[in-house]
Formats: sequence, structure tokens, C-alpha cells
Amino acid sequence: MIELLVFDVDGCLSDGKLFYSNNGDECKSFDTRDGFGIVCWHALGKKSAIITGKTSQIVDRRAKDLGIKYVFQGVKDKLAVLKELLKELGLELENVAAIGDDMNDYRQLKHVGWSFAPADALPFIHLHVKTVLKSDGGKGAVREMIEVVVDHENLREEFIKPWL
Repeated sequence: MIELLVFDVDGCLSDGKLFYSNNGDECKSFDTRDGFGIVCWHALGKKSAIITGKTSQIVDRRAKDLGIKYVFQGVKDKLAVLKELLKELGLELENVAAIGDDMNDYRQLKHVGWSFAPADALPFIHLHVKTVLKSDGGKGAVREMIEVVVDHENLREEFIKPWL
């Protein structure tokens, strides 16, 4: 059973584009449907984590807004960080679904129970994940991932119950 969802940020939770202002401020955009899906996932009593190679205050803010408790930024070895988190949570790799789009996600995706990639991920990553999504990163891919997991785990009724 999937208990933990793991998200990459650039290219998955966001479209991977970075915007810089003249003042040096960095901006990213996030899809609200992805965020609402994460909130609904948490309402099921499930967990989620962000493991990303870049470091940004924007990611901390988005995680806080969505109730994502586990946030790891500036990570070189995503699989090692995930394994440490799993020890803390008492879970196994088979209990994890993860989404990634680029080479720095490959090792983690190769070892989790269920691996996902957005439609616009690198072709190499597409070859090595269980599920290639129809949506692009930052444009509903995370929500689509959650919907697939919810249906596979027979959690649809419980997932929508608070909204009926």
C-alpha cells in the first residue's frame, strides 16, 4: 500500500521555469489542482515529502501552505535522503510513490514502489518509470499521479467524501 508520496519540485510541482526580478527575487508557479490533491491526500491520513536538488524559500512556503511536513532541499542523493526518511517513518520503499522528471531523480525512481514522470519529462526517465502521466510538470501532473494512486488503492470514496 502506498503511504508516502514524494515530489520533485522543478519540472513536477512547478513547470521548471524560473523567473528572476531585477531585484534578484526568484519566482515559480504552482498548479492549485496539484496542491488541492496533496491536501486531500493528507486528509486520508497519508504522508508526502518534497525531495529536491535546488534550494528555495518558495518551496518552503508552498510546502507549509500544503501541509507537507517533510521537505529536503539542496539534495544531491535523493535515494539516500528518502531511505533515511523511511527509517524515521517506519516505511519501506514499496510504500512510496514518487514523481521525477530528470536525471537527478533516476536512482530514486528506480527503487520506489511506484514511479511516475510528467509527460514532458526527459525521454530517458520515461523509459524507467512505471507510469508516464498525460499532464506536464506544473500543469496537473502531481494531481494526476494522486488520482491514479487513489484509484489503484481503492480510496476514491474516502478521497471525495469530505466534499460531498
